[in-house]
Amino acid sequence: MLVLGIETSCDETAAAIVADDRTILADVVLSQLDDHRPYGGIVPEIAARSHLDHVDRLIGQAMARAGLTFDQLDAVAATGGPGLIGGVMVGVMAGKAIALAAGKPFLAVNHLEGHALTARLTHDVAFPYLLLLASGGHCQLLAVLGVGHYRRLGTTIDDAAGEAFDKVAKMVGLGYPGGPQVQEWAAKGDGDRFHLPRPMKGKPGCDFSFSGIKNAVRLLVESLEKPLFDQDKADVCAGFQKAAAESIADRTRRAIELMQAQWPQTSHLVVAGGVAANKALRASLEQLAGRAGMTFLAPPLNLCTDNAAMIAWAGLERFRLGQSDRLDFAPRPRWPLDPTAPKAKGAGIKA
Repeated sequence: MLVLGIETSCDETAAAIVADDRTILADVVLSQLDDHRPYGGIVPEIAARSHLDHVDRLIGQAMARAGLTFDQLDAVAATGGPGLIGGVMVGVMAGKAIALAAGKPFLAVNHLEGHALTARLTHDVAFPYLLLLASGGHCQLLAVLGVGHYRRLGTTIDDAAGEAFDKVAKMVGLGYPGGPQVQEWAAKGDGDRFHLPRPMKGKPGCDFSFSGIKNAVRLLVESLEKPLFDQDKADVCAGFQKAAAESIADRTRRAIELMQAQWPQTSHLVVAGGVAANKALRASLEQLAGRAGMTFLAPPLNLCTDNAAMIAWAGLERFRLGQSDRLDFAPRPRWPLDPTAPKAKGAGIKA
C-alpha cells in the first residue's frame, strides 16, 4: 500500500510517499524560514503564496524520487487542518485534484494526528501511549488510544511552548526561529543565575501556562543593562529553558499518573512537535519516563517538525481501516483531536 502525503499547514511545504511496511520512499520539505525571518514570525499571506508557488513541484519531486506514477498510488492524503487556512487550502486542493485525476481515494488528515501517529511509523508503538505535543502553535498532553481515538489530558491555557521560545529569543535580541537560538545560547549560560517562575507546577490537572514565564523574562530583560552582554543573553536563555523544561516535566508527570491509573498497559511516553527537538526538554522527559517505568520515545528530528511523511502515514493508518473523505471536504483552521475536551484558549494555531 502506497500513500502520497501533502503538508501545507504552516511554513513548510512538504510531500512524501510512505508504504505500509513503514518505508518512507520519498520525503521532500521546503522551509520558508528565509521568507518569514525579516518579519520575526510567520506571515500567513506569505506562507500561503509560497505553498501555492511550490507545492506542485515538490509533489513531482517526491513522486520522481519514489519512482512512481500517480496510478501506482493507493490513496492521497493532505493536511486538512488545523493550521493557517490559506496554506491548508492549497494542500487540500492539490490532494483533491490528484485524487480525482488518478481515481484514488482522498484522505483529509488532522495535522495533530500526523504528529500523534509518527511514533507508529518510526517505532511501531502499540496503543495506548502518552503523547506530549509541543510546537509553535500547540502544547498538549494526549492519551493516544487508537487511530482517531484521543483523550486530551492537558493543554495550554494561554501560550504555546514554541511561541514562548520565539518571544524570549526576540526579547534578548536573537534570530528567528527562536527555539534553536535559545537552545544554543542556553548551552553557554547559567540556568541558576536568574530565578524564573514555573507556571502551574504542583497544581492539579495537566494544563500548561507559559504567559507568566514569558512576562517574567520581559521584566528581567528590561532590568538589565543595555545593550545586553552576551553572558546576560546566555543566562536568560538558560534560565528560561530550565524553567520551561521543569514546568513541562511537572505537567507530564501528572499525565503519566493519569495514564497509568486509567490505562495501566501504557508503556511509552512519546514527544513530538518542533519543541521536541530541544535537548534539555528531551533529557528531562527521558528521566521522568525512566522513573515511571516507561520508555521515552522521540521520533527523529526531521519527523518531529512539520513534514509530509507523518501525513502520509496517518492517512495510510486511516485508509487501511476503510476510511476516506469526500472531495467536498472543507479545510479547517481548527480541528481538535478530542472534540469532547473543553475548548482551549491557546495561542497561535489553536485546536
